[in-house]
Amino acid sequence: MKKDIQTINKEIAYIQDTLYVINGKWKLPILIAIYNGVYRFREIQRYVGAITPKVLSNYLKDLEENKLVIRKVFDSSPVLVEYHITEYAKTLEPMMREMVSWGANHRIKISQESKTIN
Repeated sequence: MKKDIQTINKEIAYIQDTLYVINGKWKLPILIAIYNGVYRFREIQRYVGAITPKVLSNYLKDLEENKLVIRKVFDSSPVLVEYHITEYAKTLEPMMREMVSWGANHRIKISQESKTIN
């Protein structure tokens, strides 16, 4: 059954909202790192890879603004800052699992097709 234009427009808007929040080369890798217990800035940077401190800082701020991470500052010397996943961010887990599965299948499909072409 064909959907009406209003329903399709709503779905497109929701997808655009989702992409706004998780889009970018580094947002999901950062979330995965923090989700797996990597909490400190430099640890996140090492875990994620070739990301500059400025870019990481900007993405962490964006994730914090979107209620996906919490920045915790500990009163110590030197000051310790950690980033933690929010309960709200955990709602992304099923989607991320599906993305991992789809990506793995996609790699296989592309790999198989490139072998049949050669």
